[in-house]
Amino acid sequence: MGDAGADDDSNYNKPFLLESYLPGFEESRLLKRMDHEKGEPPANKLTFDIIEEGDENEEKEVKKGKVIKFGWVEGVFMRCLLNIWGVMLFLRLTWVIGQAGIVQGLLLMTIANVVTTVTTLSMSAVCTNGQIKGGGVYYMISRSLGPEFGGAIGLMFTLANSIAVAMYVIGFCESLLDMLYFYIEDFQGIMGTSPSQKMNDVRIIGLITLTLCLALAIVGMEWVTRVQKALLFLLIGSQIDFCLGTFFSSNIAERAKGFTGWNMETATQNMHPNYQGESFWSVFAVFFPAVTGIVAGANLSGDLKDPATAIPKGTLGAIGLTYVTYVVYGIMVGCTYLSAASGSIMEYNSTIMGTTSEDGLLRFDDCFSDERLESCTSGTVYDQQSMATISITGYLIYGGCFAATLSSAIASLVGAPRVLQALAKDKLYPGIESFAQGYGANDDPIRGYILVFIISVICIIIGDLNVVSGLLSNFFVASYALINFSAFHASATKSPGWRPSFGLYNPWVSLFGAFLCTAVMFLMGWVTAIITIVIIAILYMWIHYRKPEANWGSSTQAAVFVKALKSVQSLTDTPEHVKNYRPKLLVLSGNPTHRIPLLDFGNLITKKLSLLVTGHVITDETPKNTTKLREDVQDWMQRGKINGFYNVLQNKSFEDGALACLALSGLGKLAPNMLLMGFKSDWKNDIERTVEYLNVWNKAYDHGLSVIVLRVKGGLDYSNHIVDEDLIDPEDSFPSTENDAEKKLNGGPGFERKVSVQATGKKKVSVDRAQVSKLGQAINILVFGGNQPVDVLSDIKQFQDKKRRGNIDIWWLYDDGGLPILISHVLQSRQQFEECKLRIFTLGSEKLNRQSSVFDVFSKNVEKKMETKDMEELLSKFRIAASDVTVISQINNRAEEKTWDEFKSAMNGVPHSAPTEADIENESTFINKHLKLGEMLQKHSKDSQMILMTLPQDRLGKTNPVIYAGALDFMTRDLPPLLLVGGNNISALTFHT
Repeated sequence: MGDAGADDDSNYNKPFLLESYLPGFEESRLLKRMDHEKGEPPANKLTFDIIEEGDENEEKEVKKGKVIKFGWVEGVFMRCLLNIWGVMLFLRLTWVIGQAGIVQGLLLMTIANVVTTVTTLSMSAVCTNGQIKGGGVYYMISRSLGPEFGGAIGLMFTLANSIAVAMYVIGFCESLLDMLYFYIEDFQGIMGTSPSQKMNDVRIIGLITLTLCLALAIVGMEWVTRVQKALLFLLIGSQIDFCLGTFFSSNIAERAKGFTGWNMETATQNMHPNYQGESFWSVFAVFFPAVTGIVAGANLSGDLKDPATAIPKGTLGAIGLTYVTYVVYGIMVGCTYLSAASGSIMEYNSTIMGTTSEDGLLRFDDCFSDERLESCTSGTVYDQQSMATISITGYLIYGGCFAATLSSAIASLVGAPRVLQALAKDKLYPGIESFAQGYGANDDPIRGYILVFIISVICIIIGDLNVVSGLLSNFFVASYALINFSAFHASATKSPGWRPSFGLYNPWVSLFGAFLCTAVMFLMGWVTAIITIVIIAILYMWIHYRKPEANWGSSTQAAVFVKALKSVQSLTDTPEHVKNYRPKLLVLSGNPTHRIPLLDFGNLITKKLSLLVTGHVITDETPKNTTKLREDVQDWMQRGKINGFYNVLQNKSFEDGALACLALSGLGKLAPNMLLMGFKSDWKNDIERTVEYLNVWNKAYDHGLSVIVLRVKGGLDYSNHIVDEDLIDPEDSFPSTENDAEKKLNGGPGFERKVSVQATGKKKVSVDRAQVSKLGQAINILVFGGNQPVDVLSDIKQFQDKKRRGNIDIWWLYDDGGLPILISHVLQSRQQFEECKLRIFTLGSEKLNRQSSVFDVFSKNVEKKMETKDMEELLSKFRIAASDVTVISQINNRAEEKTWDEFKSAMNGVPHSAPTEADIENESTFINKHLKLGEMLQKHSKDSQMILMTLPQDRLGKTNPVIYAGALDFMTRDLPPLLLVGGNNISALTFHT
C-alpha cells in the first residue's frame, strides 16, 4: 500500500529557534544533538541485546600525568633541522658538488628546496584552516582530500618511517664501525672481519641501539626532546669543525687527496660539472632525500601547543636555514677540494715541483688520462669521507653522522606510531583499531612504538635495505604531492569552509608544487614511482569500496557537490530524446522500512543507473522530528545499497501531501517521470483514502508522469513485522523540564537511555534506545523470538537476490508509448530476471472480437496469425526478444457468472459507499472487460514470475472509484507479482538508430 506511515515523534515538538544557540540557553538543541551523536553506539545489527532498566553510568577514564606540549622551536624547528641535516650532509654533499659542479650543484639544491618550500606553503594553508589534531601529514590529507587518499598515505607513511628507522640505525652502525676501524689499528670487529661477520656486527649494534631508542620513546616526549637537543648541538659542532677546517692548512697526505684549501683555481675548475657515470637528475635523485625531513614537526601535531602557528613558522624557518647552510657548504667544498685526485704523495710532490715529465709521473689531479693505469680513489667524486678530510678533527664529523642518523631514527620512531594511532582512531582499515589506544597524559602510542620496533628489528636482521630506499623516498614525495594537491583542490572547489589564514598561500603555486613533486618521483626512478602510484591506488580503492563512516568535510565532498550541480544544470539544458528515456521513479512508499519489497522493486528498475526518490507522507498532526527521520532512513537505504533519495513531509491530507511530492521532487530534468505505488488491497475498508489514492494517479498524469502500481501476494506493508519507532520515545527528544536540562548539562542523564518495548502478546523487555531508533533494523521474529511464519522474511526479500526462472508476461492492451515493453526489458537485464523469457499478450482487433458464425473461423485464424506476425515484426524493430506472442480475442465476451456474483457481493460489502445496481449496470462494460481479463490472466499467466499489464486509464476519474478499484482488484488478485503500467502516451521506445 502506498499511503503514509505513522512515525510518532510526539515529544519532539518544538521548532528550532535562534535563541537555542545563544549563550546561556540551557536546553541548547545543538549541544544535546552533539552529546547524543558522540555517545551513540553503532546500530548495525538485526538483534538487540536485552539489558536491565535504569540509567547508564559511564565511567570515563581520567589520564593522569604531566601534559607536555611544545612550541614552534623545540616542537618543529629543531626536529626539522635534525632531519634535514642528515647523513646526506656529511656523506653526499661533497659528492654532489664533485659530480655536478658548483653551478649545477647549487641549482639542484635550489630545485629540491623549491619543492619542499612550496609543499610547506600548502601545508601551512591546511594547518591554518582549522584545528589540527594528532596524525600530522595523515590528518592534513585525510581531512582535506578525504579518507581514501589520507588512509593510503597514512598507512604508507607509517610503513615507510618504520623501515626508515632501520635504515638510519644501520647507517649509524656502519659509521660507528668505520670509525672504529679507522682509529683503532688492531680492531677486528665484534664477530670478525669477513663481510658476513661485519653484517652480524651491524645487527648486534643495531638491535642494541634500536632498543635504547624504543626505551627513550616510551619514557616520554620530554626526554626525546632533551636527547634531540643534545644531538642538535653535536650536529652544529661538527659543522663548525668543518667550516673552520677549510681555513687551516692541511698536511701533504690530505693535499694529495685533493684538499687545496681556499683556491681560485680549484673554484674555477669545480664551477663546471664532472659527471662520472651520472647525470643531473640522477645526482638530484641522490640528493633529494636530504631535504625530505620537512614533516618531522608536523607528524607531532598532537604534541604542539599551537600547530597552526608552529608548523608554518618552524618548518619554513628550518628550510630557510638548512638551504643557506647547504649552499654555503657547497661553495666551500667547491672552492677547497678537487673533484678527482690520485691520493699519491709522489705525484703531488712532482706536480708541485713541476717535474712530472722528468719523473715519468702523471699529475696527481689528472685522473682521466689514458696513461693512468690505476683509477683515482680520492677527490669529492670518489671519496665519501672528503668532509672528514676538510674538518679540523675528523672525529667530530663522525659525531655529526651519529647525531644525524640517531636523530632521524628517533624522529621516525616517534612520528610513525602517532600517524598509525590517528589512522587507527579513524577506523579506516580493519584490524588496526587496537593501535588507537594511548597511554599517559600525552596519549603516547606505546603499542605503535612496539609495532614499529618489531618492523625495524626485522629490517635490521635483513641488513641490506638498498632495494627499498628509493621506494621510501617516493612515498615521502607522494605525500608532498598530495599535500599540494589537497590545498589546490580545496581552493578549486570554492568551498566556503576553505578559509586559510596563511597569507603566503596561492592555489596555483600549490598546483605547481603537485606537478613538481610528481615529476620528481619519476625523475628519481620511474619504476619506483609507478610502484608507489599502484600502492596508493590499491589502498585508495580499498577504502573507497569499504566506505567507512568518515564525514570530515573534505574538499572531495565539496567537489562532488560542484560536479553534481554542473551535471544537473547541463542535463537540464540538454533537450530530451526518446533514445535516452529511462524510468525515473517517485515511489510513494510511506516509511520505506515498512514496505521493503516496494522499494526493492523500484531499486530493481533504477539499479544505480536512474533516479529513485521515495516519498513519505505523514498524516499524523502531531509534530515529528522529520529531520532525524530523514537522516535515519537515508542511512538505512545506504546500508541496504539502495541508491536513492528519501523525502518526508507532514500533511493531514494524504492527497495534498502526495501532490506536493509530485510537484517538488527532483531538480530540473533530474526529476521523476514515473510514479510507483503499491496496490491498495484494503480499498473496501477505507473508501475515503481510496478516492485520494486514485486522485493521486490522475494528478500524476496531469503532471506528465506515468503511473505504475505493484501488487504482490500478501501485500507490501510489513509494518507489523518491523520494530516501529512508535514503540519508543525519540532518542533525541529534548528534556521536558528545566531540571532535566540542568541534569544533562551537569553530566547527569537528563533522559532515560533505556526504553520498554512490547510486542503483541509478548513479554515486555527493555532495549537500548540508540539501537532501536535505527529504523527497519529488526524484525519481531528476531528480536522477540515470536512465532512469525518462516516465509515472512522470504516475502520481504522477494525482490532482492532470489534468482527467477520462468516467464515475464506482458499484457500490452493499449498503445501507451511502449512503457510495459521497456520496463520488461529493464527487468530482464537484471540478474534476478535474466534467465526469464518474455511473453507478449495483446488484444486482437475489433474484427476478431466480433460475434461470428462458424464460417468465419478460418478467416479469423488467418487474421489472428497476421496480427501476431505484425506484433513480432514490431518487437523485432524495437530489438525486443520475445519467446512468444499471443493475440487475445473474445475479450468482450461475458465473464463467468460466478465471477460476476463474487464481484457484486464485494460491492455490496462496501460500508457506507456501496454502489447501487444501477451504478454497476452503467459500468457493466468496463467491469466485464476487467473481470474477463482476470480470467484470462488466471488461465495464461498464473505460473509466471512477473506480469506487466497496461493500467486502464481512460476511465480513471470517470468511473465510480469503488467500482474502479474493485475491478482492478478482481482482475489482479491471486496472481504472481503484477505491475500495472500506465504509460501516459509518452514514447519510451524507438526503432531508430
